[in-house]
Amino acid sequence: MPTMNLIQAVNDALRLRMREDPRVVVLGEDVGKFGGVFRATAGLVEEFGEERVIDTPLAEGGIVGAAIGMAMNGLRPVPEIQFSDFIYPAFDQIVNELAKLRYRSGGQYSAPLVIRTPSGGGIKGGHYHSQSPEAYFVHTPGLKVVMPSNPLDAKGLLLSAMRGEDPVIFFEPKRLYRAARGEVPEGEVEIPLGVAARAWPEAEAPALATVISWGAMVPEAVEAAQALAGEGVAVEVIDLRTLWPLDLDTVLASVKRTGRAVVVHEAPRSCGFGAEVVALVQERAFSWLAAPVQRVTGLDTPFPYTLELEYLPLAPRIARAVRAVVAYQP
Repeated sequence: MPTMNLIQAVNDALRLRMREDPRVVVLGEDVGKFGGVFRATAGLVEEFGEERVIDTPLAEGGIVGAAIGMAMNGLRPVPEIQFSDFIYPAFDQIVNELAKLRYRSGGQYSAPLVIRTPSGGGIKGGHYHSQSPEAYFVHTPGLKVVMPSNPLDAKGLLLSAMRGEDPVIFFEPKRLYRAARGEVPEGEVEIPLGVAARAWPEAEAPALATVISWGAMVPEAVEAAQALAGEGVAVEVIDLRTLWPLDLDTVLASVKRTGRAVVVHEAPRSCGFGAEVVALVQERAFSWLAAPVQRVTGLDTPFPYTLELEYLPLAPRIARAVRAVVAYQP
């Protein structure tokens, strides 16, 4: 089985899907001859030609607007927004048009469209290339929101997203593009949307707390869990993989086993998606909780350049939060 990084897994999924369905087209800034700023689309234009791998102007609203028209007329577009920070010029097209298309047409039109975009910090991108805007899109009815944390999930989830009939915002944590490596099967791999995974430990084991995370913070949560294991504190780490639809059953099952929960995300704290997870856990598992649910998040500031390691909720901060919920006495 080949070993891939996350970029290679995304490229493999795109290539596989484009080979099996001539309706799949890729479009975006520099996705063709240059192969994408992170090289996620490298080699596709050579295999599929410029009619299916389309270099566009620097106009995100136009990219998404064109993709919506393609989806309504029988194609299955996969537009790329070069950085998630640049998705805001396309926000009106996504929220007011794409997300409502099936609803407002009474089911006459679907929108089989997947918007790929790198998100998050950790690469010294500063405040214009490091944001985590997933909460905006989870808040929008009609959209599915996905963020993988490893190459296998990236390939399997992207294939599932591209085969669906509804719009998906597919966030790719750029900090993991080349840092995350793992075995990825050749050919078909399909991981259904809306199913979370246990990232740590692999087997059932009594644990004192549940850490819930997604994207680039999952490896940090696992690192914290490994460190805590050396202190005798066993932790379960749940990787949401799909933020919406949310696999609440897996989250609640873990929290009911452990009695304590910590939610970790890179986006700013206030109104981040973690707040929704906390609310749902409190509503559905209150009787099982032995301590208040904690959040470990980014800060309510623009993403900094020189202080990005202080901004990111890395393993030491996660471990401190777990120790606090384990030690909590009412």
